[in-house]
Amino acid sequence: MNHRSSLDPQPTGVPLGELRTRLTASLSPDAGTWLERALQEAAEHPGSHGPISAWELRLAEAGRRCGPDHADAARVLILHAARADATALDRVYSQGTAAERRAVLHALTHLVPGPEALPLIEDALRTNDTTLVAAALGPYGARHLTPHAWRHAVLKCLFTGVPVTEVADLARRAGDDSELARMLADYAAERSAAGRDIPEDLYRVLALTETAPPASPADPHGKES
Repeated sequence: MNHRSSLDPQPTGVPLGELRTRLTASLSPDAGTWLERALQEAAEHPGSHGPISAWELRLAEAGRRCGPDHADAARVLILHAARADATALDRVYSQGTAAERRAVLHALTHLVPGPEALPLIEDALRTNDTTLVAAALGPYGARHLTPHAWRHAVLKCLFTGVPVTEVADLARRAGDDSELARMLADYAAERSAAGRDIPEDLYRVLALTETAPPASPADPHGKES
């Protein structure tokens, strides 16, 4: 699994204003100046201009200019400033590096209100890149993945070691989900039969699927019936 610095201003689920403030505070003066220029350029020349837009070039530069720990956040801000629509995001994802694809996945929740970008989420979930899998399970995936696809994505986290804390809206989507509970129990049984450890995260998710039993009615003397 790829690991990133704890100083990285994570873009998933962070309001864009806060993300920009946190990122700016983390960058060197030169990197901060580059970011401001890139955002201004993207805002003044959004959309597509020729084979490749200037803001798309800035996406490619972000890792070198801002450093790998901050590139995701910088790219999300550039995509937002450029008002990238689903078509542009699809192009960037299809042609970009793994890091650029990850930024597109993080940006979806800010730029695409409907489910039209789901093919990008589904593609990321088919990969073996754990950073893409985690990004695909951000707020956009939480809103738009079908129950069937979402359950299998949660299981993929357990297979690949992606912490379930990366799964946006996990408690709501897992709550009272008896089918997810069955799938988790089957997976645990398979691992146990094979003499393999069961991930702690499996128990965490399984607990979320459980429905609390209704309270027993009490008699007038305060005893349960």
